[in-house]
Amino acid sequence: MEHKIFDSELKVLELLWNKGELTAKDIADRAKEQVGWSKTTTYTVLKKCVEKGFIKRTEPGFRCRAIVTRQEAQRQETQELIDRMYGGAADQLVASLLEGKALSAEEIDRLRKLVEELK
Repeated sequence: MEHKIFDSELKVLELLWNKGELTAKDIADRAKEQVGWSKTTTYTVLKKCVEKGFIKRTEPGFRCRAIVTRQEAQRQETQELIDRMYGGAADQLVASLLEGKALSAEEIDRLRKLVEELK
């Protein structure tokens, strides 16, 4: 993925990840209900998502579906966080997350397995 996903775009993607394919009207209705957006705002965000390749639009009915997966978006956002806040050092992110937290033996075992799988 070469484009940053902004919060507004993420809200639209969340709808599509949760519901699958929706019409632009359905997305606008849900966005109005959930975050108070106007139809115009929603359509502007949809247009940007299509331009960036996050969403595919098909006719008839201006049907939309996410092209980018939740996992791809999570990976990108996590990598940006690691780069921006931890100088690219993933171990520093993990250390920060676990700092001051007492882990159970089960949690420690799961972390060990994850580290072994990454080798």
